[in-house]
Amino acid sequence: MATLDGTPVSADDLLPLALTSVGHFTSMRVSADGTVRGLTLHMERLVRDSKIVWGADLSTERVREYVRQSLEGQSGPCVVRVTIYDPKIDMGHPKDADEPHILVSMRGASEMPPEPLRAMSVTYERDLPQVKHAGLFGALHARRTAQLAGFGDALFVGRDGLVSEGVTWNVGFVDQDRNVVWPQAPAPVLPGVTMALLQQDADHRVATVTLDQAMGMAAAFATNTSIGVRPLSAIDDTEFPIDHPVLGQLQEKNLSVPGETV
Repeated sequence: MATLDGTPVSADDLLPLALTSVGHFTSMRVSADGTVRGLTLHMERLVRDSKIVWGADLSTERVREYVRQSLEGQSGPCVVRVTIYDPKIDMGHPKDADEPHILVSMRGASEMPPEPLRAMSVTYERDLPQVKHAGLFGALHARRTAQLAGFGDALFVGRDGLVSEGVTWNVGFVDQDRNVVWPQAPAPVLPGVTMALLQQDADHRVATVTLDQAMGMAAAFATNTSIGVRPLSAIDDTEFPIDHPVLGQLQEKNLSVPGETV
């Protein structure tokens, strides 16, 4: 059951969000023991994005209280999404929306890591990419385009030819010297929580990566909180090994991050 500020949400409550897509969110994988890897980073994201989108402060204690409430009786791992929006948002006067509310929803979690992913490069740049916002039309249209072409998902490439990110995931590469490389595009990319956790204790490199350079990497992978570290088996027609030892090291590193209690 989805809740808004701790009470069951109604269709009327959700209608403004459905009609405007103005809101921001974070999705957290909750382990069976009720802990979340990178919980602090998820809360920091919500606070930061609330300032950007609404110009308002957000109580992380309230967020955690509502998440705990939603998790009562939950026995297995799941993915909890916390969406911050103002039910009084209006297309004609969005400036009047400045009192964000907390929507909590939940779905089952897939096995980690999921099967390798084939990605198709798509020219696309997200609006306000540094915010994990609810305006997903362009991104999901790119995903649908890739899936209709026989791929699993889309990899975004800017108009400048530089690789940025995936639809709902960060992308990383392993170069021929076994170094981890995270692409840096002129426009910001979403600061992913799993990416940040992996970068904390390792000598990773951030650099611009063209699509041609990406094709010459030794391995490629996707990261987000739901999938952990997922090997990319192909980008367009270029195949990548899914058993590169560095990928295994990254998966182990992600699983070794201690969870934080909600």
